[in-house]
Amino acid sequence: MEQVVLQTEEQDSGARIDSYISARMPGLTRSAAQRLCTEELVTVDGIAAAKNLKLRAGQRVVVTVPPPKALDVSPQDIPLEIAFEDEDLLVVNKPRGLVVHPAPGNEDGTLVNALLFHCGATLSGIGGVLRPGIVHRIDKDTSGLLVVAKTDLAHLGLSEQIKAHTVTRRYHAVVHGNLKTDSGRIDAPIGRHPQDRKRMCVTDKNSREAATRYRVMERLNGFTHVQCELETGRTHQIRVHMAYIGHPVAGDPVYGPKKAIGQGGQYLHARTLGFCHPRTGEYIEFSAELPAYFTALLEKLRNRR
Repeated sequence: MEQVVLQTEEQDSGARIDSYISARMPGLTRSAAQRLCTEELVTVDGIAAAKNLKLRAGQRVVVTVPPPKALDVSPQDIPLEIAFEDEDLLVVNKPRGLVVHPAPGNEDGTLVNALLFHCGATLSGIGGVLRPGIVHRIDKDTSGLLVVAKTDLAHLGLSEQIKAHTVTRRYHAVVHGNLKTDSGRIDAPIGRHPQDRKRMCVTDKNSREAATRYRVMERLNGFTHVQCELETGRTHQIRVHMAYIGHPVAGDPVYGPKKAIGQGGQYLHARTLGFCHPRTGEYIEFSAELPAYFTALLEKLRNRR
């Protein structure tokens, strides 16, 4: 087991232990830090820390990180559209309908299964048992680009950029209604829905800051084709923010109208992804053309009377 020793400073006073650990240990999420606390693998001044402990300045925090558990996910020969690949990472254009990592109800047939077949044992293990190499994710019914780490160096470097909000992530969406302005910025915190834990919502309670910039691409008979750029990367951020301003994403079964247009889920595509290569420091950017399901809806709306 690896032990990491940290010393809190004045600016850390009042911070939760899980947030403090995840901020100082790239690749370790808040939920992972909470699990370590629950398993009594985090001590503060020699005493096991509760996951919601508030810190004071001058405390000694020791985090014991167990080795990655044996992976219990089978490689599967699932076709991948790879936009870029080198020894450290690969950028994948994920199709609509493909789950990123295994979970109850989706134990196989996921992007992780496909990556294990394609990359073998070269994927980074920092993400834990069910998410090898996965640095960020996009929803099952959202298509488009995401980056996968093949080495721990890449995983740490990419995780740091995502935490610092320096990764370029532009999405295209079709949303309900006609936006009043051609561009704008939505700055509204996002947290779990108080009644439905599977949903997110704009809330001031137990939330995190979230900001999305949008720009109108085309106005279409009661709908609008928009580009949305993430300043932060919260769960369901674009879907929640667009619904919050009264323009939910078309086809969204969770945040949109009960009678959804189209089939197969929300019309949301991660079109542009840019970041600094974690080994060379060079900024690289990739773009994925709008998929057939997306362009078909655009044509349908253009021709609608």
